[in-house]
Amino acid sequence: MAGTEAAGGAQGPTEEGAELAAVIGATVPTGFELTAAAEVQEKLGSASRISRDRGKIYFEVPAGALPQVHRLRSVDNLFVVVQEFKDYQFKESKEDALKDLEDLVKKLPWSDPLKVWELNNSLKKKKTKRKKHNLQRTASKEKLNEDGAEEGAAHKDVSAEEDGAPGTAGTEPTSGQDTEETAGQAPQNGEEEENEQSDAKDELQAGPGSETKAGEGKVGEGDAKVLKFRVTCNRAGDRHGFTSNEAARDFGGAVQEHFQWKADMTNFDVEVLLNIHNNEVVVGIALTEESLHRRNITHFGPTTLRSTLAYGMLRLCDPQPTDIIVDPMCGTGAIPIEGATEWPSCYHIAGDNNPQAVKRAANNICSLLKKNENKESSTPPGIPLDIIQWDICNLPLRTGSVDIIVTDMPFGKRIGSKKKNWDLYPACLLEMGRICAPGTGRAVLLTQDKKCFAKALSRVGHIWRKAQTVWVNVGGLHAAVYLLKRTWERAEEKRSFW
Repeated sequence: MAGTEAAGGAQGPTEEGAELAAVIGATVPTGFELTAAAEVQEKLGSASRISRDRGKIYFEVPAGALPQVHRLRSVDNLFVVVQEFKDYQFKESKEDALKDLEDLVKKLPWSDPLKVWELNNSLKKKKTKRKKHNLQRTASKEKLNEDGAEEGAAHKDVSAEEDGAPGTAGTEPTSGQDTEETAGQAPQNGEEEENEQSDAKDELQAGPGSETKAGEGKVGEGDAKVLKFRVTCNRAGDRHGFTSNEAARDFGGAVQEHFQWKADMTNFDVEVLLNIHNNEVVVGIALTEESLHRRNITHFGPTTLRSTLAYGMLRLCDPQPTDIIVDPMCGTGAIPIEGATEWPSCYHIAGDNNPQAVKRAANNICSLLKKNENKESSTPPGIPLDIIQWDICNLPLRTGSVDIIVTDMPFGKRIGSKKKNWDLYPACLLEMGRICAPGTGRAVLLTQDKKCFAKALSRVGHIWRKAQTVWVNVGGLHAAVYLLKRTWERAEEKRSFW
């Protein structure tokens, strides 16, 4: 394949007895790639490379570190890299370009990535067995205590917690991406725009093929069944003469022929990823069936924030032990729950003016407490988090008593309106300035209504100074996360701005 440069992939079998290494690709909230890279360095000791295709990072770890990789807070989906091509030269003709992709399948070093996939599956089986054991233990306890009356309720609560919410919940609809999941089926029309993959998945769960092994082009002996697979193609750029559907269909056909696997779009064991961004091509195998960003939320609202984005916002303000962290517009509680989980030495307060939002947040806290009870750990029960219904413009908190404010402000689309934001934003910033500690306080605020926010900030420039802006993609909307520092100026009482 002339003119094609390979880089960063798993390069064939490891030496006998050597530790199996894995090049891991991770999708992260667009704009927080550096935050994710910093977390990987801190927790795994691995340097990350940020992809030119925004929202992805790559890092190398021993395969034995997979459990720690799955515990990262800033990543959505994980995959093991089969091979990466930094400058793939696509043929001009559609037929030739697709034929090259077909021929690529049998040249790729599948062996080690498939070993990593098998190891990942064994971790899923262990986790599922542990969940079943804890579920049975909880049910038997309740049966003894309540004479069996609540046994069914316990099953219902836990299953709701593990199943998560439908994919339509939250603020992250997939829009404007050329992504199709095809292997041998008729193509559909795709669109050519920057792609932001936002599959809704949660913790590691056992897949239907976790009992089988994937060989190098062969199916296991004895009673091992034929693996089911699908190919997902994510394509961005205007230099390709084919759609993602066509690429996934032809690449998937070659995968099927090479391994003798069976194509299945829904009940699959292996998901092969074909990521194409201009001339950068990455082939991978998915390690997460459900995105890690739904780890904490079981009750969703119209604008539920991704836990991974909440983590990035919290990390931006560098919480220190004993800090008091407030989310004054908490919605379903994604930010304070993530904060209480990752920074338990801080004290977290959440509130909202909407009683339904407060109820959902309280339910999410209860679900998290139940999940923690089921875990076999030595950590004491409970989390450092309180929730209350309040008015954002009249917070029941003492002046200068708060260290950090982190919140997702109303965009004026699903919640509130752009017109209302012109009054709400300056009033919010003033009240936040009042409760925040002068000189040391900071705030991290997310909004898509950037024009209104800039105007409001200019009016309260005496108490808030903008330190950093991170541009993010939230459900296809171009939004911004602002890091503000509290000045030493005394916050004034309410006044008219416009």
